[in-house]
Amino acid sequence: MDKIKLLQARREQLLKAGKAVRQDIEALVDKDSFVELSTFSFSQSEFFDGNAEGEGVVCGFATIEDNPYYIIAQNSAVLSGGVSKANCEKMLKCLEQAEKNGAPVIYMLSTLGVRVGEGVNVLEGLASLILKATQLKDSVSQYLIVNGEVYGQIALLAGICDFTFFIGKKSVLAANSPLVITAAGGENLPKEKVGGAEALGKTGLTSFVVKDLAEIKSKITLLTEFVEVGVRDCGENDLNVSLPALNKKADGKSLLNVFDKGSYVELGASSCPEIKCYLARIGGITVTSVIFDNDSGVKLCAGKARKLNGFAEIACRYNLPFITFVNTLGIKETPEVADSPVIKELCRYVDTLSCMGSAKISVVYGKAVGLGYTLFAAKSMGYDFTYAFANAKIALFDSVQGAEIELATDGKANSAKLAEKYADENSDPVNAAKGGYVDNIIEPAFVRQYLIASLQMLIM
Repeated sequence: MDKIKLLQARREQLLKAGKAVRQDIEALVDKDSFVELSTFSFSQSEFFDGNAEGEGVVCGFATIEDNPYYIIAQNSAVLSGGVSKANCEKMLKCLEQAEKNGAPVIYMLSTLGVRVGEGVNVLEGLASLILKATQLKDSVSQYLIVNGEVYGQIALLAGICDFTFFIGKKSVLAANSPLVITAAGGENLPKEKVGGAEALGKTGLTSFVVKDLAEIKSKITLLTEFVEVGVRDCGENDLNVSLPALNKKADGKSLLNVFDKGSYVELGASSCPEIKCYLARIGGITVTSVIFDNDSGVKLCAGKARKLNGFAEIACRYNLPFITFVNTLGIKETPEVADSPVIKELCRYVDTLSCMGSAKISVVYGKAVGLGYTLFAAKSMGYDFTYAFANAKIALFDSVQGAEIELATDGKANSAKLAEKYADENSDPVNAAKGGYVDNIIEPAFVRQYLIASLQMLIM
């Protein structure tokens, strides 16, 4: 028997079964850089004829812009990408090697669920995979690409990974089949209405919605640079740039000029758009930054609090400076929000903030009122520096009317005194500065210089 020819025939069979998924891998990584591992893994399905070539998953390592990554790509052409115990063991082996070598992991998922003939065996496999992915959170970066339809327990990886990509309408993610979900709800919805990026807008699972794998490749390259290279030279001139336009108007769009030119990427743009979360550079220093973007001030709900907490966890995990641009009033006053996990989520945020070992800076550019001040600007919350724009507002209540409503049960409340105390001129940030709670009242045009100087002091 010619073993060489036999090997060639077997490899040809594998390549034929995994042609599409290998093309996807090649589109993502540097040319000819992918090296496959555990190539010849086979098992017989109890419910389906034929072998599960490669266990329906392709694993290996490659480079993207010369940076190393481990790749786990499910092959939907083999038993619909069905998850088996052997499938999980193959993926687990790849994760263990990534952990050993300290290299990031990229999952390319496409599966209709578990192979039903395996019973409890596959559940044990999934448990080991999910546990290992969770344990990797503090040691390597994990990226997840929803590369088609992803149903079943393996969808939990989307909640574990640092960054998750949805490809237009192609990507659908759900813990159960959309048919089961819609049937249980008595509706007949298309799958994208159940597990598409737009349908999952409140879950916090969607970091990016992209056009194709080429865009994912560029995003992963940028993200890797942010989290792996903490400081880079941006030139002496860029360190001293002022932003006079901020003196006229400061909002979510104009504040982007605080970041180094072209050096920022927004996470989770498709959910809770009033909370904008960025990985960026300021003066060449990688930072995480939250901008509360609403002209009247952002009011919090459970979804917004959940997004804040998830982003703070990323800052904590990568030990990156955390900068908050505050224009916040507190919790939204509706029955629906009152009967929601908003308080629990905000307490989780405080817990994450307290565990954060990196620099924390607050800039009140709009309103910091009530809880909006306590959580996002108070020195006692652990902020290393708190700055306020000259035209910012820091107060217990947003208005005289707000104070009167809050104190309506107190028959002794003096309306005239309330009007005086909560008039606009008495919400001047200078009053907070007098108590030592604000480090400086600054002209908006110079906020970039203040941030650069503060970052250099805190991390250098």
